[in-house]
Amino acid sequence: MCMNKRILLIEDEKNIARFIELELSHEGFSVSTCFDGREGLQKALEENMKIDVILLDVMLPGLNGIEVCRRIRSHSQVPIILITARDAVMDRVAGLDAGADDYIVKPFAIEELLARIRSILRRTAAAPESRDLLKYKNITIDQAAYTAYVDEKMIELTKTEFDLLRLLIENKNRVCTRDHILERVWGYQSDVETNVVDVYIRHLRAKLPDSASTYIETVRGVGYVMRE
Repeated sequence: MCMNKRILLIEDEKNIARFIELELSHEGFSVSTCFDGREGLQKALEENMKIDVILLDVMLPGLNGIEVCRRIRSHSQVPIILITARDAVMDRVAGLDAGADDYIVKPFAIEELLARIRSILRRTAAAPESRDLLKYKNITIDQAAYTAYVDEKMIELTKTEFDLLRLLIENKNRVCTRDHILERVWGYQSDVETNVVDVYIRHLRAKLPDSASTYIETVRGVGYVMRE
């Protein structure tokens, strides 16, 4: 899976960037590195079709990572993993608002970063399970086009948000545990932190209009469910 896969790394701390670049290269990835937000944005837009995953630090000179992510997303759906030293929920939500597919908090083990990259590549490569429309109350999702509608109005979702909504609809009336959601949407094992699920659920609810935002119920201590 790694061979010929191109990673764009935008990280201003050169020691960290060099370490990540060496590890990814050892795993068979082709890595391009930028140390400045504006340079990274230019590189991402110039080589859009040639990049498989972008690793994007939040704290960058020139242009911060959140703004870089937002501008990339307005032109491309390339998977973006944010690298952040900030562990606060609001910082994560800002990244999701900008269109990031995932995030990882410093300091992190290189094995975890590799697992996240492989997971996002698997999700990108996977064909939709069905080309049919999937419906739940006034929500309709087109699995082939990766689009979602509420009362026939399209809702802008990232691929991760779409996959999360689809999983809940596919399992309506059945409680999805956090571990199950992590495995199905992110491809992670249960030993990875599960609060990423809570952050994305909160953000998905905020993107849905009032008529649909309450459909996702929290089952305390277990997970989430959409009931008929």
